Amino acid sequence: MWTFGRERSVKGKILSLILLFLIETTVSQIRYSVPEEMRKGSFVGNVAEDLGIDAKRMKSGGARMVSSDHTEYIRLDADKGTLVVGERIDREQLCGQASPCSLNFEMIMTSPMQLHSVVVEVLDVNDNAPAFHEKEMHAEIVESAPPGTEILQVSATDPDVGVNALHGYTLHPTTHFNIRVQSSPNGNKYAQLYLSHPVDREKEEKTVLTLTAVDGGEPQRTGTMKIHVTVRDTNDNAPVFTQSIYKTSVRENVSKGTFVLSLSAADADEGMNGRVTYHFNRMSSKYVDLFLLDEISGDLTVNGRIDYEETKIYEIGVQAKDQGGQSTSTNVIIEVIDENDNAPLITLTSFSNTITEDSPIGTTVAIINVKDLDSGKNSKVDCTVAGNIPFVIHSSLKSYYTLVTNGILDRERNPEYNITFIATDEGSPQLSTNQTITLKVSDVNDNTPVFEQSSYQANVLENNSPGMMVFSVKAHDSDSGQNARVSYLLIDNELSGNPISTYLSINAETGAIQAVRSFDYEQIKTMNIHIKAQDGGSPPLSSNTTVKLNIQDQNDNPPQVLYPVQTGGSVVAEMVPRSADVGYLVTKVVAVDVDSGQNAWLSYKLQKATDRALFEVGLQNGEIRTIRQVSDKDAVKQRLTVIVEDNGQPSRSATVIVNVAVADSFPEVLSEFTDFTHDKEYKDNLTFYLVLALAVVSFLFITCLVVIISVKIYRWRQSRILYQSKLPVIPYYPPRYSDTLGTGTLPHVYNYEVCRTTDSRKSDCKFGRAGSQNVLIMEPSSTGTMQRIQSDRNILDEPDSPLEVS
Repeated sequence: MWTFGRERSVKGKILSLILLFLIETTVSQIRYSVPEEMRKGSFVGNVAEDLGIDAKRMKSGGARMVSSDHTEYIRLDADKGTLVVGERIDREQLCGQASPCSLNFEMIMTSPMQLHSVVVEVLDVNDNAPAFHEKEMHAEIVESAPPGTEILQVSATDPDVGVNALHGYTLHPTTHFNIRVQSSPNGNKYAQLYLSHPVDREKEEKTVLTLTAVDGGEPQRTGTMKIHVTVRDTNDNAPVFTQSIYKTSVRENVSKGTFVLSLSAADADEGMNGRVTYHFNRMSSKYVDLFLLDEISGDLTVNGRIDYEETKIYEIGVQAKDQGGQSTSTNVIIEVIDENDNAPLITLTSFSNTITEDSPIGTTVAIINVKDLDSGKNSKVDCTVAGNIPFVIHSSLKSYYTLVTNGILDRERNPEYNITFIATDEGSPQLSTNQTITLKVSDVNDNTPVFEQSSYQANVLENNSPGMMVFSVKAHDSDSGQNARVSYLLIDNELSGNPISTYLSINAETGAIQAVRSFDYEQIKTMNIHIKAQDGGSPPLSSNTTVKLNIQDQNDNPPQVLYPVQTGGSVVAEMVPRSADVGYLVTKVVAVDVDSGQNAWLSYKLQKATDRALFEVGLQNGEIRTIRQVSDKDAVKQRLTVIVEDNGQPSRSATVIVNVAVADSFPEVLSEFTDFTHDKEYKDNLTFYLVLALAVVSFLFITCLVVIISVKIYRWRQSRILYQSKLPVIPYYPPRYSDTLGTGTLPHVYNYEVCRTTDSRKSDCKFGRAGSQNVLIMEPSSTGTMQRIQSDRNILDEPDSPLEVS
């Protein structure tokens, strides 16, 4: 009965417990056995159960089988946690004559990373019959040969091993001949044909023997060969080799024609019976073309490629035959000496091509398998990594190496590493193999945004338009992707009691600072703006900077005159005595400009003057001085208009009127300046009254038009009513109305009282009232008057009114 899991005996559960204990104590190494030639999908073993791991855990951990050569034969069913046959296994093709035949695998699991060694032994099945190199052979023997004379040696090959291997030989018939089964030093069995009873050529010249090779399997398999024996006349001396067994060695990879050894056999006979030739009589079909034997000299040379990794020892049967039919055989054993002709092989069994830059020291990056097909010292391999990099390699299991981190990773300095594995053997000369992998370092948000400057300074003119960009800042983040995406924010603080956001805003993407309102230099001269640059990482990192924004002055304010003070109702005048000399200081115009710099530099000029030849104004200081001697002819009242200009572009100005009285006493100029005040008030009042009169006249005109049109329409409608009623029209005059010669008269007398002052512009008009409270309304045609009673009753309301007649 074949076992597909771990080999179990009849004891069953007891041995299973012992085997599980052995597995745990041999560093997770499991051994299974499976017969060859099993169909695909056949059960091999339950790995999950034997390792004590849940099948779901194996699937989630990405469990897989890794082997450099035989991955296709055994497959891991991760869903069930079992090993099954992946492809049909031919033990003979896989291992040849080697026993036991084992497949070595490593099962790798990730998260966390685990490594388990799995050995599957392939059990031999008797699926091969013994086979001879040739189907037929020809041999000769002299009739005088005594019983026991050796005729030839024949061997069959059976690829199977153990009990299924070649077991023995049988011969039929055995009248004159028989066989002896012999074993070579390496354990191979061969048949030695010898003469068991004397032969008589005259009775039987040719004999056909059937040699059968049998194995020990169940069922037993056989292979046959025909041996044709010819009996010749007497040649009583057979060739004799100088050595019973020839042993030599040859290095692998020697060139074709390389001499191996020389075979020599002597024959005591003379003539043709003593002439010896050499022939291969027992050799595996695999080696037929590897060696060449000179029939005459017996020299054995290399005729093909000798590979130590394929065959380590060659066993060749050589026969020496004379021309009389006598022969003898010997064995040649050739040992192959290994040469360091195979460089180490590097197999990447597990590798993640990215690693985060914050990975701790000791993080596993890759697992590699390194092996050398050579043997001995030539197969010993040392594995290292090249360059000064933060990685180191450790040996884990046999021929397996683990690459782990050995330093701090920084993506900003090294975004990727080209890691070269160097595997070097200990042969002479040494052979090495390189394999390079590329490991990318993924970003972690470990860098704060950095502004191009620690602080900034910018200027902007006042009276700017809202929304104007006043400055721009830029910060860089050494990270990548979302971690390097920088956004900008204003840090809340107050300016003049208001949040900074009411003055400025910042574009979160570009860092452009924009004005929210128009700035006034006279109110704010400097702003300290605190800006935060924040990346898009999680958690986000940030840094701050300060922008000092200086508001630059514009010439937006005209000069303001502080002295002389301009009042609306009174006149302030400076007095200059008539005895004033040249350069007399009359007064000084004092003005200020709230702007700064050259926009606040003021200059004074005399724009108008009653007498320009009498006064001058200092350009810089605003002092009004006389430029000549005051005379009696000069007017008492002098009016000076001084213009004050700043130095801005364009310049702004203000004017001030300075009244100067040229007199020696105050009463002398009082009347003059009173008139001056009246004149000013008169002009102001005149303008106001003219505008008011224009508005009243316009209103009355429009009202009259509306009234006239209404009356006309009303009369037209009344005439239509009278016309339709066909009544006679009787003239009617209202009471208290008298017509005297077609002219209207007023029954009441109105008195008017007119009062005038010495100044006609200030005259008053008084109207007297009549005794009654009547109000007169004049018809436009001047044909009569109507008296309206104080009770405001309309004439149309009276009972005798013709309009009320029904």
